[in-house]
Formats: sequence, C-alpha cells, structure tokens
Amino acid sequence: MADYSAALEKIVLDRFLELSHDERCQATYIWIDGTGENMRCKTKTLDCPPKSVKELPEWNYDGSSTGQATGENSDMFLTPVAMYRDPFLRGDNKLVLCEVNDHKRTPADTNYRNSCNKVMERAREHVPWFGIEQEYTLLSQDGHPFGWPKMGYPGPQGPYYCGVGANKVYGRDVVEAHYRACLYAGVKIAGSNAEVMPAQWEFQVGPCEGIQMGDDLWMARYILHRVSEDFGIQVTFDPKPMPGDWNGAGAHCNYSTKSMREDGGIKVIEAGIEALSKRHWEHLRMYGEGNERRLTGEHETAAMGVFSGGVANRGCSIRIPRQVAEDGYGYMEDRRPSASCDPYRVTEAMVRTTVLDDWDI
Repeated sequence: MADYSAALEKIVLDRFLELSHDERCQATYIWIDGTGENMRCKTKTLDCPPKSVKELPEWNYDGSSTGQATGENSDMFLTPVAMYRDPFLRGDNKLVLCEVNDHKRTPADTNYRNSCNKVMERAREHVPWFGIEQEYTLLSQDGHPFGWPKMGYPGPQGPYYCGVGANKVYGRDVVEAHYRACLYAGVKIAGSNAEVMPAQWEFQVGPCEGIQMGDDLWMARYILHRVSEDFGIQVTFDPKPMPGDWNGAGAHCNYSTKSMREDGGIKVIEAGIEALSKRHWEHLRMYGEGNERRLTGEHETAAMGVFSGGVANRGCSIRIPRQVAEDGYGYMEDRRPSASCDPYRVTEAMVRTTVLDDWDI
C-alpha cells in the first residue's frame, strides 16, 4: 500500500500540538499558484498573535516552482489580504490568504483578486451580495470516485442527492469535519449536502458582501483540501469528473444588489438578466476551464451556446427562485460557473455587467 497522510497516527501529532510556545504563533500563508486553481501554503513564526491582517508582514516564495516565474528571476511576493483562525493548529495560530505579486509588485497573472477588489469598491453603494454553492467530488488515492466499485459503477443517480445511509452516501466524515473547521476559522459557510452523483458533495458560502465572497470561498477550498489530506482522500473541482450519465460539478452564484432586495426588485433582477444575456460569452470565458463538458443542456444545465432565464428552472443559465418571483424581490442564481471557477472572476463579472456596465478592463 502506498504511504499517505491518513496512515500517520494523529494521536501522536496531538501530543505535540498541545505544547506551549510562549506568545509566538504560526501563520500559514496561502496563495493561488500558476494554474489558477491549485493552492500552495507555507508557514512562518510570528513573535505575537496578529490582531488584524494589517499587522502581517509581506513574504515571498519561489515562483519558478509554482509556474509563475523563471529560475533567473523567481521571487514572487505574498501580500496578506485576509486572516482566519487556524482549525488545524488551533490556539492563536492563523491562516493567511494572500495576493500574489511579481518582482515589480504588480499582480501575477492568476491574481484576479486585485481587479475584483477595485470593482467591488466602485460598486460599494449598490451593496452586492453573493452566495456560492460549491460542488466537488471526493476521490480515492487512485483517482477513482470515493466509495465507487473499483471494477464498475454504482446504481444510477436518484437516491444519492441529500441521501442517508451507507449505500447512498460516501465520505460524510470529510464533509462534517470541513463544515466544523470552516465555522472555527470564521469562513461564512452556510450549509452542505450530498449531491446528485455519488461521492459528490456541495457546501455553500454566503451571503457575503463584495470581495469577502472570493476570500471566504478560496479559504473554504483550502480547508477542504487540508481536511481531506488527513483522511487520505483527494478532492477534485473538475466540472465533469465522470463522463456519461452523471451530473457535473458547478459553483452556482446567487447574486443580488440592494435594489434587487427591495420592494419591486424583480424588475431590477429582470433588467440584470437582460444585461447578462448580452455578455454571455464574456462570462463563460471567466467561469472555469472545461466547462463545455458540463454545460450540455442535460443534468440540470443549460446548453453552453444558448443563454436562457426562467423561474424555478434548473435547466436555465439564470434561475429566478420561485419564492423571489412570488415576493417580487430577492436575488438571481447564475448556474453557469464551473466548480473550478475563480470566484473573484465570477463576482467581478456579475458586478461589471449588471451594475457598472463596464468591461473596459
């Protein structure tokens, strides 16, 4: 059997985590690498626990090892932008989300937070709220969906969504551990459920205003990877991890502005959908790689080449929830983003199209 993290004795680790370390603490710096999807981290010692992210120092790393620089000019800089409690080391230790900048202190190619934050500042008076439903799939060490027969397939989809029972649900321990870790960290996690394909799950983050949506979702993804590491299970955000008659994995974005949430807001929502219809392809380019394998018009998706909107229709590009249509105000759901999307790009695109009408990036 191959060696993996879950084979290590966690009780032994706990003995060392209980050791005191005066006033010093560990800060784990976390960033997005050159793929735009994978995350990296490293840890440094601070003389005392930071009270705010502004107290955290800039740091650097070898960008030639993360696909972001060459060996001749490899230094990339980490700028702390958000800080969370560390559910793994606990105590006063921190998780630190960082923006990545190159040697000229300009944003790296995969640093989409920088432009997203500028857009959110411009739209501050509109009070944009977001909630993202992050779907993902658990895999065994061999890359096969966790709990699936090694030489075949489980029964057809139907009993797995929000399922209960050992023959319907695979990997709930990972899900519950992740949920609790996010609550401890301060991530605004809102819920979780088993999804339509077995070994596929979803957690929701939000409602978050502005830039916090991207920050909290990226941190929730990091925590999910770390929790799964301890269980010896892999996580994939691939938008269509299994070909055939199986659901893909998305990151549906629920979105509203202040005027959408007020009486008569349905008119603003409808105007927003009309604006989105005119920028369909610009949005799809920002909604994640491989999404064409998922957006086929089947398995609760709209076909990639056709924009559509509707009430309570999960086969539409943009869905208006039934309750919103009845109330006359609320929010819309963009069902197009893939599970692997960058939430900074998705939320920026929504605000640019519906509020600023500005794509002159």
